[in-house]
Amino acid sequence: MSLMPPAELAARLPAGLLSFPVTHFDDDLRFDEARYREHLAWQAGLGVSGLFAAGGTGEGFSLTPAETDQVVRAAVSEAAHLVPVVAPATGGTAQAVAQARAAQDAGANGILLMPPYLTEASQAGLAEHVAAICRATELGVIVYSRGNAVFADTTVAALCDRCPNLIGLKDGVGDIERMTRTYARVGERLIYIGGLPTAETFALPLLQLGVNTYSSALYNFLPGFALRFFAAVRAQDRATVYDLLNDFVIPYLDIRDRSRGYAVSIIKAGLTAVGRNGGRVRPPLTDLTPAEQTELAALIAKVGEGER
Repeated sequence: MSLMPPAELAARLPAGLLSFPVTHFDDDLRFDEARYREHLAWQAGLGVSGLFAAGGTGEGFSLTPAETDQVVRAAVSEAAHLVPVVAPATGGTAQAVAQARAAQDAGANGILLMPPYLTEASQAGLAEHVAAICRATELGVIVYSRGNAVFADTTVAALCDRCPNLIGLKDGVGDIERMTRTYARVGERLIYIGGLPTAETFALPLLQLGVNTYSSALYNFLPGFALRFFAAVRAQDRATVYDLLNDFVIPYLDIRDRSRGYAVSIIKAGLTAVGRNGGRVRPPLTDLTPAEQTELAALIAKVGEGER
């Protein structure tokens, strides 16, 4: 199997918007591979630069290791001929190493290293965690700075020297000083991906900090809208960005912010609203209420996409 060199992945991902697809479950909350493949075929054919399987929007936190492998293999089989497929590495170091190796065996094109589960760690401990995953695979690795794994600029710089296949930093914090320090220290040695929930809200200001692409959950159900928004950000068309924020994104956020975990639930509800059956989320997440689903559907209808 021919592996995508890390430098090639680093060149391709920033060229466009990034898709973080949901993971479909059946009525018994088992992985529904047929619906997932159908969704990926739609998502991969519309002009994004990368597809991240079993990420946060894909409820990777609720999948067993065996399910994660199944999801990644389905994504590679369905979409890797069209767009790079990036797989997750999650949990503690031993599990993340195993998942990185399994992803390479499955034919994935890169690794998104998620924060370790639950426990806090020092910067030295986080650095060892990242280095272990980088040693375990020949694929390009992107580290997700968020939650209990927020990386200092000095840690990022040391890892860049230590790990040739570390290619990117996904920011889930939005700390302007931290990002400025990191970019000032390592510059274009890495690619920078916006990873805050509903990343469109932060896309324009973070562009000035070197974050020139982001993970779009909205792309799951409004790909045309998401791509128009991305084009406006890249063109630094402030008027269009703020028009789109006011027309859809901000009222959408008002629904999303009503309950913890809705950042994922609202995406599946959006898919259902456009006629593509997003299905349910797994516990501990909860689905939107029927009233909220109706409200979301009305908001989507106002955008006028008709994207089915």
